[in-house]
Amino acid sequence: MQTYFSDLLVIGAGLSGERIAVEAAGAGFGVNVLSIVPARRSHSSAAQGGMQAALGNCAMGKGDCPDVHFADTVKGSDWGADQEVARMFVDNAPIEMRQLAFWGVPWNRVVPGKSTFFKGGEKFEKIEEEDKEGLITARAFGGTAKWRTCYTSDGTGHAVMCTLDNRCAQLGINVFDKKEAIALIHDGANCLGAVVRCLKTGVLEAYVARATAICTGGFGRIYKATTNAVICDGGGHAIAMDTGLVPLGNPEAIQFHPTGIVPTDILVTEGCRGDGGTLLDVNKERFMQIYEPEKAELASRDVVSRRMTEHMRAGKGVKSAYGEHLWLDIRHLGDKHISTKLREVDEICQNFLGVDPRVDLIPVRPTQHYTMSGIRTNKDGAAYGLKGLFSAGEAACWDMHGFNRLGGNSLAETVVAGGIIGKKIAEFLQGHEVSFPTKTIRDALLKQQSRIDALIAGKNGRENVYRVREAMQDALMDGCFVFRNGKDLEKCVNVLQEVMERAKAVGLQSSGIGANPELSAALKIQGQVKLALCIAKAALERKESRGSHTREDYPERNDRDWLKRTLAYWPEGARLPRLEYEDPTPYYELPPGERGYGGGKIITADAEKIAKLTIKPGAKPAEAAKAKTAN
Repeated sequence: MQTYFSDLLVIGAGLSGERIAVEAAGAGFGVNVLSIVPARRSHSSAAQGGMQAALGNCAMGKGDCPDVHFADTVKGSDWGADQEVARMFVDNAPIEMRQLAFWGVPWNRVVPGKSTFFKGGEKFEKIEEEDKEGLITARAFGGTAKWRTCYTSDGTGHAVMCTLDNRCAQLGINVFDKKEAIALIHDGANCLGAVVRCLKTGVLEAYVARATAICTGGFGRIYKATTNAVICDGGGHAIAMDTGLVPLGNPEAIQFHPTGIVPTDILVTEGCRGDGGTLLDVNKERFMQIYEPEKAELASRDVVSRRMTEHMRAGKGVKSAYGEHLWLDIRHLGDKHISTKLREVDEICQNFLGVDPRVDLIPVRPTQHYTMSGIRTNKDGAAYGLKGLFSAGEAACWDMHGFNRLGGNSLAETVVAGGIIGKKIAEFLQGHEVSFPTKTIRDALLKQQSRIDALIAGKNGRENVYRVREAMQDALMDGCFVFRNGKDLEKCVNVLQEVMERAKAVGLQSSGIGANPELSAALKIQGQVKLALCIAKAALERKESRGSHTREDYPERNDRDWLKRTLAYWPEGARLPRLEYEDPTPYYELPPGERGYGGGKIITADAEKIAKLTIKPGAKPAEAAKAKTAN
């Protein structure tokens, strides 16, 4: 069994992983990056609409600044975000966008001359004299007060991914594809690397390092209806939770995107609505302005998904062989706009639906899209529970998104958090030394080889892994989707516990030799069911509605009792996660209040307690900590 050493091991070669690698390599450290697929096929490349950063270059972004971006982000999170982290993010986002431009990202730029834009299907003329010609431009996205979403047509993730991968090549960073981490190597206190399965040969390898960063993206594939790629299956979360030491943050915080196309659930970007697209019902009538007069289609994603579901429940959905849906209308944007700024949407509609969005409506409905949940880290990206373990991007609960993230904030977070956390990892490596006992490494490898041998031999049973996975997905779809309630959640938890027993009895139908996808699925299935149980159990215990977590039996946002973050641990041998809770933020720059959209009642927090934690807007973290101590 081969062993590889580096200063830093990055698991996942998407934007957050490669951005961390670039920062650490730039500081002189050796970096190995692992990826299931070639780096440029990472799920980051599927992101379409753009990255939020308060540049204020275009007319509709006039007056934007990090403070406005901060307020949008905190309101979007429904006051679930760590406000210190949100402040770090908004302050660094403009710097990072310019850094990416320097490295080669071909951002769309402000173009002089008269132009038009659409809002709610109506045409308006842009105020050209307030534009800053040649600078990075922006488009509108949901839940924002200003146009600040920087973009490259509707292929932003692809453009940035290629640029960053080029940067890794320039720095000589080792990026290994067809490699899947199946367990962390640790001594109970320090993370020492990972046991890795080569997907070309099936051989196990050890990658050891003084620091390890998990950047494997989300775990949307544990849902049946999701926009996520097949590689977004929770592998990184599972290996962290399997230590019994590292918690998952806010597992109940799962985002559902309003516009997954029917029946494939492929995403069509929020940029469609940001550029003026509208949602229509069975009568081909616009309806979002009825529910949300101020924001309409550009309310936050959790709100639009709920309103769409409510409208279908009211009998206004379009019946189809694949279930009910609504329509997305971008016909009025015209051929030139669709062919240039929404070209990937055009290709998706043509290739997967057989419709032309210039003349046809696009069938859409809410579908699972993003996990605000993730490996719980502090503001430096260091995971709770194991020294030397870090996480960033969608894999992490950093936690700037709280219970709902704004479109464009997550793609920006990959590179902004990657830059910040990469610097912190470099600082950590400057003074961190650790030993790598050969027995610890060998035992970790042998444990995983024994798991594989047992699956091949059918020692635990002969349950079909794909049927077990389908049962898990059905349970989540039935009990833990856009709307939730106690009865359905209790049933979901009970069903998932039964599914877990089946997962423990999985055996292979195939030989398991070499590059075997059934073996990969079988190695992950118990971890995936654990993730599903964390979601359902945490959702059952959180008796309020906040952001994407909507309880029909507890419709109020309860700041008095639930202004806190969930931590889900999975002790060895447990049948359910152990849930703990922590305050969501060390200080309040923006005290809890109304979001300005979405409606709903709020049970207010203790005013005196919040007042003691509230600081002046824009105060630095050190000042905030000092203010908190003084209070």
